Amino acid sequence: MRGSKRLFPIVLLALAALVAGQSWAWWSWATAPVQAAEEGADDKDSFVQVQVPPGTASNQIGQDLETAGLIRSTTAWKVLNKWKSFRGEGSGVQAGSYIISPTQPLDEIADTIWSGDVITTSFTIPEGWNREQMAERFEAQGFTTAEEFLAATEDVPYERFSWLPEDIPHVEGFLYPDTYQIDSGATDAEALVDVMLRQFETVALPLYEDQLSDYSLLNWVTLASIVEKEAVVPDERDQIASVFARRLEEGITLGSDPTVEYGLGIVQTPENPLTYAQVETPNPYNTYINSGLTPTPIASPGVASLEASLDPGPTNFLYFVARYDGTHVFSETLGEHEAAQGDIRDRIDASSDQPRRTSGSSRADN
Repeated sequence: MRGSKRLFPIVLLALAALVAGQSWAWWSWATAPVQAAEEGADDKDSFVQVQVPPGTASNQIGQDLETAGLIRSTTAWKVLNKWKSFRGEGSGVQAGSYIISPTQPLDEIADTIWSGDVITTSFTIPEGWNREQMAERFEAQGFTTAEEFLAATEDVPYERFSWLPEDIPHVEGFLYPDTYQIDSGATDAEALVDVMLRQFETVALPLYEDQLSDYSLLNWVTLASIVEKEAVVPDERDQIASVFARRLEEGITLGSDPTVEYGLGIVQTPENPLTYAQVETPNPYNTYINSGLTPTPIASPGVASLEASLDPGPTNFLYFVARYDGTHVFSETLGEHEAAQGDIRDRIDASSDQPRRTSGSSRADN
């Protein structure tokens, strides 16, 4: 009996050692890469893209990784994640798109997803672009279809951006022009709209909230969008905003070519400027016919045009006409303006091989 009592602790220790050894062997196996890296092979060939949707539970991620053949054991994934949580390593798994390889060990894969080391893509929206141009760019980059993007811009997300003006038909003008670096898995139409609205909220909205303006938010952005389309030379931006502000105050139509182009869905060039027929075609955006601002912005203004349009200064000028080199001729009287128009038209005709048109001629006044 005494011998058996002395033997019991030894057996118990042996069993514990055996269990520990087996546990360690299992853990070593469970956390090892699913696939051994081949010597001389390009590791990039083994990487696959994994999408972790927002709100996905950690256990579900483990199951998905095991199903995809990227880890050996969901159980080991759970144990490792509980250990990382216990040690306070970060805030947990992060949603996004990841590039993961079966040649990576479990801890490396977990670190990638815990750190939010997502793969990204970028896009640039120039100042002065409209929704149609953005839609074409996103479709060309393979993010979404043009149709889906335009539909998303018409589904105004008031629940996420309550500051948007009421009853607007779309978010034209509020899609802030910038260069964006985004999660490559967040390129659906709604996500693209949201990221640009969020940038407007961050960069542009404080300008309006921090300075008194006579304009509503919608009218401010609308005026800025017209200024953006007219102003090519930065030095003229403030002057153009002031001319438009004065015309609005005096009840004179803005007479802005870009508003007509937007309403008709066309783009004029020096060789093919707007015709009288186009300028006289009624549409809600025609500021030769309709007084005041357009119903909505006509493009996405940059910060310079937004600042210039907040509180435009006084000016003696009431007219301006484009030289088609980016600059304008500003005039105080209609007579000066018409003379400037004629001079510019003569120079364009003189540099053209085509004979001057005597009917249906273009009208390049603003």
